[in-house]
Formats: sequence, C-alpha cells, structure tokens
Amino acid sequence: MEIKVNFLDNLRLEAKFDDFTVVADQPIRYKGDGSAPGPFDYFLASSALCAAYFVKLYCETRNIPTDHIRLSQNNIVDPENRYNQIFKIQVELPADISAKDRQGILRSIDRCTVKKVVQTGPEFVIEEVENLDADAQALLMPDSTSDALTYIPGKDLPLEQTIATMSGILAGLGMKIEIASWRNIVPNVWSLHVRDAHSPMCFTNGKGATKESALASALGEFIERLNCNFFYNDQFWGEDIANADFVHYPDERWFKPGRKDALPAEILDAYCLEIYNPDGELRGSHLYDTNSGNVARGICSLPFVRQSDGEVVYFPSNLIENLYLSNGMSAGNTLAEAQVQCLSEIFERAVKREILEGELALPDVPQEVLAKYPAILAGIQGLEEQGFAVLVKDASLGGEFPVMCVTLMNPRTGGVFASFGAHPSLEVALERSLTELLQGRSFEGLNDLPQPTFESHAVTEPNNFVEHFIDSSGVVSWRFFSAKADFEFVEWDFSGEGENSNEEEAATLFGILETLGKEVYMAVYEHLGATACRILVPDYSEIYPVDDLIWDNTNKALLFRADILNLHRLDDAGLEALLSRLEASELDDYTDITTLIGIEFDDNTVWGQLTILELKLLIHLALRQFEEARELVGAFLQFNDNTVERGLFYQALNVVLEVVLDEDLELEDYEVNFRRMFGNTRMDAVLGSVDGSVRFYGLTPTSMKLEGLDRHLRLIDSYKKLHAARAKVTG
Repeated sequence: MEIKVNFLDNLRLEAKFDDFTVVADQPIRYKGDGSAPGPFDYFLASSALCAAYFVKLYCETRNIPTDHIRLSQNNIVDPENRYNQIFKIQVELPADISAKDRQGILRSIDRCTVKKVVQTGPEFVIEEVENLDADAQALLMPDSTSDALTYIPGKDLPLEQTIATMSGILAGLGMKIEIASWRNIVPNVWSLHVRDAHSPMCFTNGKGATKESALASALGEFIERLNCNFFYNDQFWGEDIANADFVHYPDERWFKPGRKDALPAEILDAYCLEIYNPDGELRGSHLYDTNSGNVARGICSLPFVRQSDGEVVYFPSNLIENLYLSNGMSAGNTLAEAQVQCLSEIFERAVKREILEGELALPDVPQEVLAKYPAILAGIQGLEEQGFAVLVKDASLGGEFPVMCVTLMNPRTGGVFASFGAHPSLEVALERSLTELLQGRSFEGLNDLPQPTFESHAVTEPNNFVEHFIDSSGVVSWRFFSAKADFEFVEWDFSGEGENSNEEEAATLFGILETLGKEVYMAVYEHLGATACRILVPDYSEIYPVDDLIWDNTNKALLFRADILNLHRLDDAGLEALLSRLEASELDDYTDITTLIGIEFDDNTVWGQLTILELKLLIHLALRQFEEARELVGAFLQFNDNTVERGLFYQALNVVLEVVLDEDLELEDYEVNFRRMFGNTRMDAVLGSVDGSVRFYGLTPTSMKLEGLDRHLRLIDSYKKLHAARAKVTG
C-alpha cells in the first residue's frame, strides 16, 4: 500500500492512502499541539485493533455475541532498551463462552497480521527519488538472483521472464503496481491481490500452484484489463478524453444513428443483429457510450475480426461493456497463448451456466485419476483436514468441453461453493478449479457461502449467474449433488504437443465453437507492448442478458450525470426536471449514485453513500416540498444502510418536519431540546435545510470538471497513461 505524507502546520503530518486521511501530531511537551495521536501511538493501536478484528471475525462466524467481550493491550518497555518491548494483549470473556471457543478466540488473536509482521521483522528500504509520482518502479520483487527458469503448461515462456516482461511494461506506463496481500492456506494453492498504488480501483487477483505462477497470473490479468479498458468500464472519462482524437482506441469509428434513431448500417452484421435486435426494438441511442457521453459524435464502435472469413465487424463499445464484462479477454506471451486463455474462460463460464441453470449432476473424478496429480490432491486434503467436504467433478459434459469442477461443502454452515476451471489440459483445468476456489479467501471467508436449494427459480434467475461470474458465490441446486450423474466420466484431453501446443489448442477450441454453429469475433491489442486479445461469441459468452441493452443500459447515466454533478447550480426548474426524470426512470430507489452516473466518489463521503432515494429527498427539501421530503425521510430511516452521523441528521430532520407540517405545533417550542438531543451543529444543518439557507447538506459542490473528486480523478489519470501510450504508438 502506498502511503503519501504531507507536512502540515507545526509538527502535524497527514498520511493519505486509498480513500483515507490520517493526521498525526506530537504532544505539547514535545512542542506539538497535541491535536492528534502521534505516529507511534497509531502503531501501538494498530496491533490492538488487529487483534480485536480477529476476535470479531471468529465470533461472527460462530454467532457468538461480542457485546460483553473486552480487549486491551499494554506495552511494557525495557528500561535499559526502549526498543525492546512486550505487547501484552488481554481479553475478558463472558462466563457462558465454552472452553473450546475460549481457546479458539485466543488462537484467533495469535493470527493478528500486525503481530506477525512485527515478529517476523519487516525490512526497511530507504532511498531518494527525483519525483515520487514519476518514480514508476514496479513494487514487485520476484527473485532475480536465481538462474533457474520455471516452465508451466500453457505458458510459452518461463514464469520468471513473463513476470519481468509484464512488470517492465507496467513500469513503462508509469504505474506503480503493489502487492496488497498473499494467500496460501493449503498446500500448492497460492493467490494474491495486486493494484495500482495511485489508483487502487485498478486491481486484479492472481492464482496458481506456486508464488511465481500466481504473480504471473495477476500481472497478466492486470495487463489484459488495461488493454481492454476493463478497469474503466461504466465510468465517465472526463471532458478531455471525450473530445480527444480518439476515446477508446485509435482505430475506433463513430457512426450516427439513422432516421427515427435507427441503428447505423455500419455496425454489427446480420448474424449479430439477429441476436442483439431480434424484435427490432434496439435503437441507436441505446448504444451511445457511457465513458465519453459525447452523443454529438455518435456511436463509438470498435473493430473485431470475424474468424469465419476475416471480415472486420464494428461492435459498439457500449454493447461490449453492457453484456460481456471481463469474459473472453486475456494477455499472453504470444497470441496463441492469449487465445487459449480467452477461449478456455469462455467455455468455463458457458458450461458452468449450462450446468447450474440446467441443474445437472456431474460425475465424480475417480480416485485413481486424482492420484495422478499429487500436488492437487495435497491441496484438496488440506481443505478436508479443516473439516470441509470437497467434491471433484468432471464438467466436460461427456468429454465435449475442457472443463473441470471442484465443489466445497461447509458442514459448519451448510454452504457450498462450486468452482469451475477450463483448459485443454485436464490437469491444468483441475488446478484452476482448485485455485479459483481459494483465490483471495481465508478459511473464515468460506463460512459465508450460500446454501443449496431445490427452488429452481433461485438458481435460474439471471442475477444468480452474474454472482457466479463475479466470485462464484451464487446459489447451487441440490440436484447438482445427486449421485445419479447425467453424464459418464471422461478422462478427456484437448492439449497440443511440442513447441506449437498453444496454436494446436487454440485451433481445437475455435473448432468446438464452429461445431456449435457460433460465429467468433476477435480484437488483438498490442499498443502497450504486450499481446492481448478480446474474443466475443454472440449468444454464448454474454454475462448479462441481451435485453439489458434496452432496459438496463449503463448509458442511462447520460440522462442524469451532468445535472447531478451540477446539482448546486440548478435552479428550481432544473431541480424539478431532474426529479421528474428520476421518477420516470423507475430506477430502484436504493441504487447508489456512483453506479448511476459512473463516477467514483470517495466511499467515506456523503456522495459515496448517496442513493437515488436520498438524492430525491434532498431535492424535495431544496424545493421546500416538505410532505414529500418527510415521506422519503421515513423510508431512509427504515431501510437505508448509511453512517450513524447521516442517520442522526435524518432523525433530527424527521422530527423538525413533523413540527413544521403540524399546524398546532411551533418549532420554537421544541428547538432548545432538539438541540440538546442532536447538538447545535447538526441542528443548524437541519434548520438550514428547512429554511433554505443550507442546500444539499453534506454534498460538496462539483461539476462536469469533477473538481474535488480525487478518487475519480486518479482513475482518469490511470486511463490517460493508456491513452497516451496508444496515441504514441499510432502517432
């Protein structure tokens, strides 16, 4: 994690990281102002807070109340060496907690991350740089001292070379990539989380049987998502990019809708139109891109090559963003390597969907077959030793597809997790199923899995598949666990041989799609110095329903973005118009504004918590429509999950509106005790909101220039690095 420190007045310091700011000071006796804890005080508190977190985690997963658990820490300083200290952590537990859980709580404290780092002894590297922001040295540290080279199936180059190449590309873009966490909770299963230190919204997870393979996985995913603009999906990229020579890629083209908002003739082809516009309801305006919002330019469309005949077909960027998410994109040492990864993921998700929604039962992998892969078996045994039941299934649907499945059952909670993996090699597909199962997860994290069901509609509804796509946390049917399988086990093998194995495997996978009667479209991206591709298989690789292009398109942001960002500048007529559009849209009142308009607000601000319901409420207040405001205040207090501070503001507003709207009550009769209850500062805000002197309390003014929105501006800065690299290559 990158922490940037600013020097404030006197001895005060300000540390900024992610969306947080921490201020430190020194006591008055050390010539500070005593306005905040000192740096060492934060350090001491961190271990106590970390210990308490692990206690809370242990108790929550076992439904143990923490109301009467108390924890404290004292540091005992050696009088002869003040750097030699004992941290004594004590915990007071209620009498009704069992002996087993008492030991469990003590063991959970022993897992404190701060404690483990201190005990291990961190290494400090202190260096001078010319410019902190310009120093884009990758914060990755692969072992470069060894001459050993590690080859794994599916990779055309050794892992060490792959990691070095990708790290160099990211450093060349000016991105500091930091490793935020590692996981290795069972043998031969590694995962990690990497992110852009400047823009932590840009992150990926990697997984593999070794540290090196997991790191290569994370970096490869990072580069694929940069190449395909995935980190910036659904977001507004700012007016500079919106009006630049190109927005997405230098070879994009813009097409204007025809008469009566008809689709431009230049986009898609007959095959795609039959899928995306079967009833003729799709209009040109549905396809304006969310990222630029530049309707005057038309529909931003990207070239893809149709694999059946090599023809170029233009796909609206909006269509790709709305339907495909990250499915079917990959980076590789070679194009064939990337293609195999892309196509494997497409099959993994399509077959997974068929199995889950069809409530199919899969055959078990025989023990003698599993025994051929001792490293994988060791990871499975590691899970079983923790009390989990693990089922290993052949998901190839009778040898038709290169897909495997590892399913975990948690007897402690009744939850299940079906993890799928695909690759032409059965061994690699099985390894990917297992590593996907544990990617970024602790044992405690496996206590939050959903329970299986016999209710078919819960399994087949579209959002369940989206949940499975995002993190495999969707619902699974009990029919999936039937001992009577719908297919026979097949020990399949689609892998190629020799130096051209990836080319052979890619051809095999493309051939399966051809057999299914699917058209395949591919774009190759090499602007950043690495080979990446994106493959679309219409009517097969979509994640969201095609109907979303009409009924839930992300470019609905264009109806609201400018007015919401200019909220403080709107007159009453503008506010009325915005309110009318919000009502007419029939959007869920609990949709957050971040999602609605594609702006990354700081989560710790009122903007970051703002929902459509609260926005409507504040507009009604500004328009002095108190009856409507009171109704929404009631809904906010009953259902909204917001901060305690925001809840108290609306509690105070609620009682003030009750008085204002009651002809028999006078506000001055209650104001003194309202102030005693809610405090002067909060009541000043409430009374100001009612008399009109305070508008949109808590929402700092901004505009389409995005001033004050640092989190979003960091995201745009990240995208501008890509944009500049693409312009340089093609310029």
